[in-house]
Amino acid sequence: MDRVAVVTGAGRGFGREIARRLAGRGYTVLASDVDGNAAQQTAEAIGGKAFSMALDVRDPDAHRAAAAAASEQGRLAVWINNAGVLRTDKAWEHGDDEVALSVETNVLGVMYGARAAVDAMRAGAAGDEHIINMASLSSFGPVPGLAVYGATKHAVLGFTSSLQGDLQQAGIPIRMHALCPDGADTAMVREHDSDEDAAIIWSAPRLLSAGEVADAVVGLLDSKRIVQSLPGRRGALARVSGLAPRAGLMLTGALRRLGERKREADLAERAQTGATAQDTDKEAVRQ
Repeated sequence: MDRVAVVTGAGRGFGREIARRLAGRGYTVLASDVDGNAAQQTAEAIGGKAFSMALDVRDPDAHRAAAAAASEQGRLAVWINNAGVLRTDKAWEHGDDEVALSVETNVLGVMYGARAAVDAMRAGAAGDEHIINMASLSSFGPVPGLAVYGATKHAVLGFTSSLQGDLQQAGIPIRMHALCPDGADTAMVREHDSDEDAAIIWSAPRLLSAGEVADAVVGLLDSKRIVQSLPGRRGALARVSGLAPRAGLMLTGALRRLGERKREADLAERAQTGATAQDTDKEAVRQ
């Protein structure tokens, strides 16, 4: 019987790369996304038995429908709760709708997905079932400018480890994991590259690639780790800032200033690259 994997938010970024790698490991992949066309494009790019469906993670019934569709194709063995949204602003400056969207997508979406996965997996669990939730380095400590987003990722981390405890106490051999990556060079992050409150994202030595994050996600299938940060050294720093919040806020202040300088340099470099490309195009037209 085929092993099936469900990936939410598979229309772009991490989700698309995760879906590719799961297919490479022999899973039949259900690529889902709130944008059904983007999910279909991912499935078509993967080829083989990959298939797709539109899924709004804020709808618990949509998760159940995805679990049922996956189970029709084989044994549901992997569920990746990847879909998420990023909003940057002071906590009090977010609109009510933005707060609701962040919590419903990043927190309730993960909870609904995990619950649907457990329901579909537990009866015939063979011991190789995994549920992986996308968290963040902001799960560990204070992240001014990303307070609402950070709070949702704190929730993901707490839910993941607690659900693992529930499964162990119930004798259900499903493994829970949370990956906590640093800032990555994805469309979701680039959409906020001019937002001052997103500056801390650029404080990393470099932005991770979507492929690096996807490799780490799929690597958890060979691991018993419940929580993994990427990269590990930055994860350790984030954990320390959470243990001592006052000192952590001093640290994040320094990181924000560093990130602001790097963000401005990145924007300037991209602007120059764009101008150079436009000049090249004009020269080609003249020739």
